[in-house]
Amino acid sequence: MPLVMLALWSAVARDAPVGAWTSQGFTAYYIVSLLVRLLTGSWVVWQMTMEIRQGALAMRLLRPLHPLVAYSAENLAAMPLRAAVSLPIMVVLLFTNGRAELTRDPLLLVAFPLSVVLSWLLWFLFQAIIGALALLVHSAVSIMEIWFGFFSVFSGYLVPLDLFPPWARTLADWLPFHLMLSFPVRTLLGRVTHGEVSALLSLQLAYVIALLVILRVTWRAGLRRYAAFGG
Repeated sequence: MPLVMLALWSAVARDAPVGAWTSQGFTAYYIVSLLVRLLTGSWVVWQMTMEIRQGALAMRLLRPLHPLVAYSAENLAAMPLRAAVSLPIMVVLLFTNGRAELTRDPLLLVAFPLSVVLSWLLWFLFQAIIGALALLVHSAVSIMEIWFGFFSVFSGYLVPLDLFPPWARTLADWLPFHLMLSFPVRTLLGRVTHGEVSALLSLQLAYVIALLVILRVTWRAGLRRYAAFGG
Protein backbone atom coordinates (compact mmCIF):
# COMPACT_ATOMS: atom_id res chain seq x y z
CA MET A 1 0.00 0.00 0.00
CA PRO A 2 2.76 2.58 0.69
CA LEU A 3 4.06 1.99 -2.84
CA VAL A 4 0.56 2.54 -4.28
CA MET A 5 0.18 5.77 -2.29
CA LEU A 6 3.70 6.80 -3.33
CA ALA A 7 2.75 6.59 -7.00
CA LEU A 8 -0.49 8.51 -6.38
CA TRP A 9 0.87 11.39 -4.29
CA SER A 10 4.08 11.77 -6.28
CA ALA A 11 1.96 12.30 -9.37
CA VAL A 12 -0.26 14.82 -7.55
CA ALA A 13 2.77 16.78 -6.29
CA ARG A 14 4.71 16.67 -9.55
CA ASP A 15 3.61 20.16 -10.64
CA ALA A 16 3.32 21.81 -7.23
CA PRO A 17 3.80 20.85 -3.56
CA VAL A 18 0.85 19.52 -1.57
CA GLY A 19 1.04 21.35 1.72
CA ALA A 20 4.62 20.93 2.93
CA TRP A 21 5.20 17.87 0.73
CA THR A 22 7.00 17.88 -2.59
CA SER A 23 7.14 14.92 -4.92
CA GLN A 24 10.55 14.01 -3.49
CA GLY A 25 9.18 14.41 0.03
CA PHE A 26 6.36 11.97 -0.70
CA THR A 27 8.88 9.51 -2.12
CA ALA A 28 10.97 9.60 1.04
CA TYR A 29 7.89 9.45 3.28
CA TYR A 30 6.39 6.32 1.74
CA ILE A 31 9.71 4.50 1.39
CA VAL A 32 10.43 5.11 5.09
CA SER A 33 6.83 4.12 5.91
CA LEU A 34 7.33 0.82 4.13
CA LEU A 35 10.63 0.31 5.94
CA VAL A 36 9.04 0.96 9.35
CA ARG A 37 6.14 -1.40 8.58
CA LEU A 38 8.55 -4.16 7.56
CA LEU A 39 10.57 -3.72 10.74
CA THR A 40 7.62 -3.48 13.12
CA GLY A 41 5.09 -5.87 11.61
CA SER A 42 3.65 -8.70 13.71
CA TRP A 43 1.23 -11.51 12.91
CA VAL A 44 0.73 -12.88 16.43
CA VAL A 45 -3.03 -12.28 16.45
CA TRP A 46 -3.59 -14.76 13.61
CA GLN A 47 -1.17 -17.25 15.18
CA MET A 48 -2.87 -17.06 18.57
CA THR A 49 -6.36 -17.30 17.09
CA MET A 50 -5.46 -20.40 15.07
CA GLU A 51 -3.78 -22.15 18.00
CA ILE A 52 -6.67 -21.38 20.34
CA ARG A 53 -9.18 -22.82 17.88
CA GLN A 54 -7.07 -25.91 17.19
CA GLY A 55 -6.21 -26.51 20.84
CA ALA A 56 -2.48 -26.10 20.21
CA LEU A 57 -2.31 -23.44 22.91
CA ALA A 58 -2.73 -26.21 25.52
CA MET A 59 0.64 -27.64 24.49
CA ARG A 60 2.30 -24.23 24.82
CA LEU A 61 0.88 -23.86 28.32
CA LEU A 62 2.63 -27.09 29.37
CA ARG A 63 6.05 -25.70 28.44
CA PRO A 64 8.19 -23.75 30.93
CA LEU A 65 8.43 -20.73 28.61
CA HIS A 66 5.45 -18.38 28.79
CA PRO A 67 3.46 -18.55 25.52
CA LEU A 68 3.57 -14.78 25.02
CA VAL A 69 7.35 -14.79 25.36
CA ALA A 70 7.51 -17.62 22.82
CA TYR A 71 5.23 -15.73 20.42
CA SER A 72 7.38 -12.61 20.67
CA ALA A 73 10.56 -14.63 20.08
CA GLU A 74 9.06 -16.28 17.00
CA ASN A 75 8.04 -12.90 15.58
CA LEU A 76 11.45 -11.37 16.27
CA ALA A 77 13.23 -14.38 14.76
CA ALA A 78 11.77 -13.48 11.36
CA MET A 79 13.11 -9.93 11.47
CA PRO A 80 16.72 -10.62 10.35
CA LEU A 81 15.54 -12.30 7.16
CA ARG A 82 12.95 -9.61 6.47
CA ALA A 83 15.60 -6.94 7.09
CA ALA A 84 18.15 -8.71 4.87
CA VAL A 85 15.66 -8.79 2.01
CA SER A 86 14.13 -5.35 2.42
CA LEU A 87 16.80 -3.06 3.86
CA PRO A 88 19.19 -3.01 0.87
CA ILE A 89 16.34 -2.14 -1.49
CA MET A 90 14.94 0.52 0.85
CA VAL A 91 18.38 2.09 1.42
CA VAL A 92 19.09 2.27 -2.31
CA LEU A 93 15.68 3.81 -3.00
CA LEU A 94 16.10 6.35 -0.22
CA PHE A 95 19.58 7.46 -1.22
CA THR A 96 18.72 7.69 -4.92
CA ASN A 97 15.30 9.33 -4.60
CA GLY A 98 14.91 10.89 -1.15
CA ARG A 99 18.34 11.39 0.36
CA ALA A 100 17.88 15.13 0.70
CA GLU A 101 14.78 14.54 2.83
CA LEU A 102 16.56 12.47 5.50
CA THR A 103 17.61 14.14 8.74
CA ARG A 104 21.23 14.70 9.65
CA ASP A 105 20.40 15.62 13.24
CA PRO A 106 22.34 13.22 15.55
CA LEU A 107 19.59 13.24 18.19
CA LEU A 108 16.91 12.29 15.66
CA LEU A 109 19.13 9.59 14.17
CA VAL A 110 19.50 8.07 17.65
CA ALA A 111 15.78 8.50 18.40
CA PHE A 112 14.70 6.75 15.19
CA PRO A 113 15.77 3.18 16.14
CA LEU A 114 14.36 3.71 19.65
CA SER A 115 11.02 4.76 18.19
CA VAL A 116 11.04 1.71 15.89
CA VAL A 117 11.68 -0.67 18.81
CA LEU A 118 8.85 0.89 20.82
CA SER A 119 6.64 0.83 17.73
CA TRP A 120 7.26 -2.91 17.39
CA LEU A 121 6.32 -3.40 21.05
CA LEU A 122 3.11 -1.45 20.51
CA TRP A 123 2.27 -3.55 17.45
CA PHE A 124 2.95 -6.81 19.26
CA LEU A 125 1.10 -5.87 22.44
CA PHE A 126 -1.99 -4.58 20.62
CA GLN A 127 -2.12 -7.78 18.57
CA ALA A 128 -1.47 -9.99 21.60
CA ILE A 129 -4.37 -8.34 23.43
CA ILE A 130 -6.68 -8.92 20.47
CA GLY A 131 -5.35 -12.47 20.17
CA ALA A 132 -6.03 -13.07 23.87
CA LEU A 133 -9.60 -11.91 23.26
CA ALA A 134 -9.99 -15.05 21.11
CA LEU A 135 -10.17 -16.87 24.46
CA LEU A 136 -13.23 -14.80 25.33
CA VAL A 137 -15.04 -13.98 22.07
CA HIS A 138 -15.96 -15.85 18.92
CA SER A 139 -14.01 -13.85 16.34
CA ALA A 140 -10.97 -11.86 17.45
CA VAL A 141 -9.84 -11.58 13.81
CA SER A 142 -12.86 -9.35 13.09
CA ILE A 143 -11.73 -7.05 15.89
CA MET A 144 -8.26 -7.00 14.35
CA GLU A 145 -9.65 -6.02 10.96
CA ILE A 146 -11.53 -3.10 12.51
CA TRP A 147 -8.42 -2.11 14.46
CA PHE A 148 -6.28 -2.20 11.32
CA GLY A 149 -8.81 -0.02 9.51
CA PHE A 150 -8.36 2.67 12.17
CA PHE A 151 -4.59 2.19 12.04
CA SER A 152 -4.51 2.66 8.26
CA VAL A 153 -6.32 6.00 8.53
CA PHE A 154 -4.88 7.52 11.70
CA SER A 155 -1.26 6.30 11.62
CA GLY A 156 -0.17 8.11 8.46
CA TYR A 157 -0.05 4.80 6.60
CA LEU A 158 -2.15 6.14 3.72
CA VAL A 159 -1.75 9.91 3.99
CA PRO A 160 0.72 12.06 6.01
CA LEU A 161 -1.17 13.28 9.05
CA ASP A 162 -0.33 16.96 8.49
CA LEU A 163 -2.51 16.85 5.36
CA PHE A 164 -5.56 16.02 7.50
CA PRO A 165 -8.08 18.75 8.31
CA PRO A 166 -7.48 20.21 11.81
CA TRP A 167 -10.22 18.20 13.55
CA ALA A 168 -8.97 14.90 12.09
CA ARG A 169 -5.36 15.72 12.97
CA THR A 170 -6.40 16.45 16.55
CA LEU A 171 -8.19 13.11 16.70
CA ALA A 172 -5.15 11.32 15.27
CA ASP A 173 -2.93 12.94 17.92
CA TRP A 174 -5.18 11.58 20.68
CA LEU A 175 -5.14 8.05 19.28
CA PRO A 176 -2.07 5.77 19.64
CA PHE A 177 -1.73 4.84 15.97
CA HIS A 178 0.54 7.73 14.99
CA LEU A 179 3.10 6.45 17.52
CA MET A 180 3.34 3.21 15.55
CA LEU A 181 4.19 4.66 12.15
CA SER A 182 3.98 8.42 11.64
CA PHE A 183 6.27 9.28 14.56
CA PRO A 184 9.21 7.03 13.50
CA VAL A 185 8.81 8.14 9.88
CA ARG A 186 8.76 11.85 10.70
CA THR A 187 11.74 11.36 13.01
CA LEU A 188 13.93 9.95 10.24
CA LEU A 189 12.74 12.70 7.90
CA GLY A 190 13.56 15.40 10.46
CA ARG A 191 10.00 16.68 10.69
CA VAL A 192 9.83 16.67 14.50
CA THR A 193 11.53 18.92 17.05
CA HIS A 194 13.73 17.70 19.88
CA GLY A 195 10.97 18.49 22.36
CA GLU A 196 8.43 16.50 20.36
CA VAL A 197 10.79 13.54 20.15
CA SER A 198 11.23 13.42 23.93
CA ALA A 199 7.49 13.75 24.54
CA LEU A 200 6.50 11.14 21.95
CA LEU A 201 9.13 8.61 23.06
CA SER A 202 7.81 9.00 26.60
CA LEU A 203 4.26 8.57 25.32
CA GLN A 204 5.26 5.41 23.45
CA LEU A 205 6.78 3.99 26.62
CA ALA A 206 3.68 4.91 28.65
CA TYR A 207 1.48 3.09 26.13
CA VAL A 208 3.76 0.02 26.27
CA ILE A 209 3.41 -0.13 30.06
CA ALA A 210 -0.37 0.35 29.91
CA LEU A 211 -0.74 -2.32 27.23
CA LEU A 212 1.35 -4.77 29.26
CA VAL A 213 -1.09 -4.35 32.15
CA ILE A 214 -4.11 -4.78 29.85
CA LEU A 215 -2.55 -7.85 28.23
CA ARG A 216 -1.87 -9.43 31.61
CA VAL A 217 -5.49 -8.94 32.72
CA THR A 218 -6.95 -10.12 29.39
CA TRP A 219 -4.66 -13.17 29.23
CA ARG A 220 -5.52 -14.32 32.74
CA ALA A 221 -9.25 -13.84 32.19
CA GLY A 222 -9.04 -15.73 28.91
CA LEU A 223 -7.07 -18.63 30.41
CA ARG A 224 -9.67 -19.06 33.16
CA ARG A 225 -12.37 -19.41 30.52
CA TYR A 226 -10.14 -21.65 28.37
CA ALA A 227 -9.53 -24.01 31.30
CA ALA A 228 -13.22 -24.01 32.25
CA PHE A 229 -14.10 -25.33 28.78
CA GLY A 230 -11.41 -28.00 28.90
CA GLY A 231 -8.75 -26.24 26.82
